[in-house]
Amino acid sequence: MERAILARHGESAFSARGLVNGDVSVSCPLTERGEEEARALGRALAGQRIDLCVTSELERTRQTAELALAGRDVPRLVLPELDDPRYGEFEGGALDDYREWAWSHGSADAPPGGESRRALVERYARGYRIVLERPEETVLVVGHSLPIAYALGEPAPRMRMVEYASAHELSAAELRAAVERLETWLEAPTW
Repeated sequence: MERAILARHGESAFSARGLVNGDVSVSCPLTERGEEEARALGRALAGQRIDLCVTSELERTRQTAELALAGRDVPRLVLPELDDPRYGEFEGGALDDYREWAWSHGSADAPPGGESRRALVERYARGYRIVLERPEETVLVVGHSLPIAYALGEPAPRMRMVEYASAHELSAAELRAAVERLETWLEAPTW
């Protein structure tokens, strides 16, 4: 891979209401607004060569990719490593409640039935390593706010939300540096 374009899915039925969904068995499609955001992403990418599209397993990323790439013959790859967190007992609940819990617990702590932030960062680093190893030149990654935020900045307990269906272009060197930041953090978590 020489270039990655990272884009969050469009607004979903859960995100529109401030709810979390990391369970792939739970339907969480795009809203009408999210569908339009996905189409707008497609228009923004219309002049760009895309050799592969990577999505998470979750419905909203796959739906965003379908709408953004409508009419284009782009191979797809689903990477569970880039799924949203497994929220455990917070699944389907308020994002603010999950964040409050996460901010008051250490990186190795997991909510009952869920996934720790440390495990999550490790999974995201592994997913981005897979993307980096792809032979395709330009890879569109349609994912979720958190893994994109981790790729764009330093790991922190309170990551900013990434806007819906907006493209963030990274060279292979930039994505590799992001993965190395995550892997370095995993050696000595700071929160």
